[in-house]
Amino acid sequence: MALIVHKYGGTSMGSTDRIKNVARRVAKWHDAGHRIVVVPSAMSGETNRLIALAKEIQEQPDPRELDMIASTGEQVSVGLLSMALLAIGKKAVSYAGWQVAIKTDSAFTKARIQSIDNEKVNRDLDDGKIVIITGFQGVDEGGNISTLGRGGSDTSAVAIAAAMKADECLIFTDVDGVYTTDPRVVSEARRLKAITFEEMLELASLGSKVLQTRSVEFAGNYRVPTRVLSSLTDPMLDLEVEANSGTLISFEEDTHMEQAVISGIAFNRDEAKITVLGVPDRPGVAYHILGPVADANIEVDMIIQNQSVDGKTDFTFTVSRNDYQRAVDVLNGTKEELGAASITGDAKVSKISVVGVGMRSHVGVASQMFRTLSEEGINIMMISTSEIKISVLIDEKYMELAVRALHKAFELEKA
Repeated sequence: MALIVHKYGGTSMGSTDRIKNVARRVAKWHDAGHRIVVVPSAMSGETNRLIALAKEIQEQPDPRELDMIASTGEQVSVGLLSMALLAIGKKAVSYAGWQVAIKTDSAFTKARIQSIDNEKVNRDLDDGKIVIITGFQGVDEGGNISTLGRGGSDTSAVAIAAAMKADECLIFTDVDGVYTTDPRVVSEARRLKAITFEEMLELASLGSKVLQTRSVEFAGNYRVPTRVLSSLTDPMLDLEVEANSGTLISFEEDTHMEQAVISGIAFNRDEAKITVLGVPDRPGVAYHILGPVADANIEVDMIIQNQSVDGKTDFTFTVSRNDYQRAVDVLNGTKEELGAASITGDAKVSKISVVGVGMRSHVGVASQMFRTLSEEGINIMMISTSEIKISVLIDEKYMELAVRALHKAFELEKA
């Protein structure tokens, strides 16, 4: 008898019929003797609807009040799913994040989980109940409801699995696994049977929407076996078949097959580039530029500082497109203090990344990537690398062309 955490995305919970199908699938696993905890997202579109309502009242919604509103979508989901299970004769109970409790910091709309009290959940599991817990939310030290950011239900599910030492965390979604790239961009994209946590973390952080980055971090740090699989199959699909479907996210040492040089290509349309021109090239310049940006809770990604010329340098970095104007405003406020000549930017750029643990033992990946883009006439604005990935920033209009060309160049359509 294993302890299994199921997570269901918004599409899986998109209607009462789909919720009933989720209940049948969960009941199937429970009937097989497993202890089951379920973490569902809000019904598809519901969080967007709630945020839109808030913006009709307040153009820039107060973060605390926005969390109060946005968290209600998941509360509806857990109640409906619990009812659906009760209706088919299963013992079930639903909890909001603050009832468990999932303790977070107070960074409203982007909160981070600090601890999870699983005592109440374990008592219910011992009593034979299926426990359903809201994803995406928790409670801070002051008792305020907090949310974890978009896609936060993945993080909730993996964190709960880690806290409860679950045997596996199954992320049920509207896709049947992790692909070499987005099949909507490259029709030849191939589903991966397995991928390492390192590769999945890079893909998630670089724009792959299958899993939220923090969920992969939790899974890797606490060694939670995690599987991405489809919820759109027959809910009564043979349990053994279902348990081995999708993509298993594992550790390098857990896989016995030779790793491919490149496992996948990630891309992110929502990038923006900011350049601070003509700042004095002296110690601390990077801190004085990025410190106020960090204080505004804006995440910075790629960074380049140019060679000094006549004691001046240019400093370029990227942020999320949603944070672009706010970051520019922050920098304009510190421009005189920085001694900068001007601040420029481009909100129409995209990031393309190739990822693979096989890069550790193979040379020539960067040159092949750059050659492929050059042959397509695509200019590279910025480059960043790590041990298992290479990222480039390019003009947004060339993004899909670049992904298709690189997918073909690295022969990712072949198993």
